[in-house]
Amino acid sequence: MTKRYSYSLIVLLLVAHVSFGQNTNETNPSDLQLNTITTAVPFLQITPDSRSGAMGDIGTALSPTANSLFWNTSMLSFTEEKSEVSLSYSPWLQNISNDINLSHLGGYARLNDRNVIGASLRYFSLGEIVFTDNTGNETRRFTPTEFEILVGYAFKLNDHFSLGLNGKFILSDLTSGVTVAGSATTAGLAGAADLSFTYRNEDVRYGGTKGAFAFGATLNNIGNKMSYTVENDRDFLPTNLRLGTALTFDLDSYNSLTWALDASKLLVPTPPRINSDGDIMSGYDPNVGVVPGMLQSFYDAPGALAEDENGDFIENQDGSYETVEGTKFKEELSEIMIGSGLEYWYNDLFAARMGYFYENINKGARQHFTFGIGLKYKRFGIDFSYLTSVRRNNPLQNTIRFTLRLYLGEDRGGNGSVKPQ
Repeated sequence: MTKRYSYSLIVLLLVAHVSFGQNTNETNPSDLQLNTITTAVPFLQITPDSRSGAMGDIGTALSPTANSLFWNTSMLSFTEEKSEVSLSYSPWLQNISNDINLSHLGGYARLNDRNVIGASLRYFSLGEIVFTDNTGNETRRFTPTEFEILVGYAFKLNDHFSLGLNGKFILSDLTSGVTVAGSATTAGLAGAADLSFTYRNEDVRYGGTKGAFAFGATLNNIGNKMSYTVENDRDFLPTNLRLGTALTFDLDSYNSLTWALDASKLLVPTPPRINSDGDIMSGYDPNVGVVPGMLQSFYDAPGALAEDENGDFIENQDGSYETVEGTKFKEELSEIMIGSGLEYWYNDLFAARMGYFYENINKGARQHFTFGIGLKYKRFGIDFSYLTSVRRNNPLQNTIRFTLRLYLGEDRGGNGSVKPQ
């Protein structure tokens, strides 16, 4: 009796394309030269916490929390807390399904003035699917899941510079070993590392206003390719370069304002333009190793193919194809994602946040505004965020996130609040 595994295929497509590369554009794709980069386990790129989720999905240079293990572990060197635990939860792709969700648990402990260690667990559930036979009878149920276990270490070089290192284990079980399109499947396994760097100065002036300045750089998910089949076809992890900066203004003894900006780029080969025979017309072969792929990602955009008056692609005498001048560089720039956000604190107890995230229409079209609030009291903190998309029919529309934070050090005294750093 032949089984139907259409639901498994849908899940695979959701993970690889919808969750982190959704195309919401309503124009002819061939006119726009759509060329979205896809990877294995894109859930590693999903913002886990409500604070960053409310500020345009940024966090590389934000003041340290337990969620810095995701954004920039080296920032933990500047924490004033002895230790902290954070738990975040987000229903995911609510416009598609009501049982997909992301959970994140993180925490850190300061060993001394220079050394901080931390760990986190990320769990992504893609909801229950039902397997049926060719007559429609249910054979079994399965819930695809993915998770990441991370251990991090931050070391403070001096008063202003710090370094961070994460090691992580990733498991992605999407099919429970069933056969899809004639191929036996298996759970994907990978090991990866993150490197991070921070410069932070907490004694700067912007005109007559006191404040702080921070810059961070991270290189995330450097690891082996992941395979879901016994034939060993392998996909890149979402290796990512992120640069970020944050400026904090202490307006007075009760009010402070932080503006932050992140720019990021996937260090994964861009798919080339190919013809009906599978030959490359423009771009580079993406079937390379991890390190060559990271380097190639900076110059391999295929650009737009030039056409003659009949609409046919122009072929050169050497068999290559002509591209429109300047489009290769333009496509490389289009792969940079930008996020920016503001965070306002009153009396170190209440925070209001907002932000905007932009991804080029040809590279996924995620463009959304974000909003949120935060509350602190003594050893506890709670954050909430809400996402509204700029483009119609985006499955990320109405995404919400919740985060609870618990400070495990000494009693913070007074109203219990800690001044944002």
